[in-house]
Amino acid sequence: MKNDKGVTKRYIVTPDKHAPLHDQKAINVLKKAIEIVKPDGYIDLGDFGEWNSCSHWQWKRKKKPPLEYIIPRVDKDVASAVSLMDDIDESLDKANVKIKHMIQGNHDEWLDMFVEEHPYLDYKFDKVLDLKARGYKYHKAGDYMHVGKLYFYHGHHYGGQYHAANHLRKLGTSIMYGHWHGVQMMSATSLQGPLEAWSIGCLKDMSKEKNQWLKGRPIDWAHCFAIVDFHRGGDFSVQLVKIVNGKAHLWGEYIKG
Repeated sequence: MKNDKGVTKRYIVTPDKHAPLHDQKAINVLKKAIEIVKPDGYIDLGDFGEWNSCSHWQWKRKKKPPLEYIIPRVDKDVASAVSLMDDIDESLDKANVKIKHMIQGNHDEWLDMFVEEHPYLDYKFDKVLDLKARGYKYHKAGDYMHVGKLYFYHGHHYGGQYHAANHLRKLGTSIMYGHWHGVQMMSATSLQGPLEAWSIGCLKDMSKEKNQWLKGRPIDWAHCFAIVDFHRGGDFSVQLVKIVNGKAHLWGEYIKG
């Protein structure tokens, strides 16, 4: 519970959703978990939307069509992201969660790049999701935020096969991130105390049909989110909640999405 001895704050942290390519069963598990845990705070690690309508990659080896062809597709992506935001906020409101953070991912940044290319359009990522009115503190792509001794960002730097170890080595601090869609953890002991790097998976649909660009390649993705307890002095402990086939176990409860 939130008033466990020594726990000063409890957060739920969620990784990449890529609306409209999110996995709805995994989202349903997350929603029920929020209502069970009733955390003090919520952190979204970004890539909330897929934003394929704004991706420059889709026009590789193709001629880019006129803007009037693209705009309806952008509007459809916005509607999907807003709908998912409403869905998650419904559970956050039920749990009376007041502290909320949104970290912009590299996919979310595509929307802002689209606006830079067409500055007369009003499609900035934080604006279309109405983050300020929803009560979220917004962190731009590449920014780091922290609670206690744990830092958070989207996670598009310091990659490679052993990206958790790379994050720990490069940053020299405890960090939690998404982006890579897989689960990794690396720990080390420094003169300043223990350090940990956490990659916490994704909440994206992992089917081949929704990820055709992978061309059937095996992936190490996993549906997960994290519960982080912060203790006096800023120390923390992490519980990963793994979702398998839309189902999870949490605190003795079986959650079916």
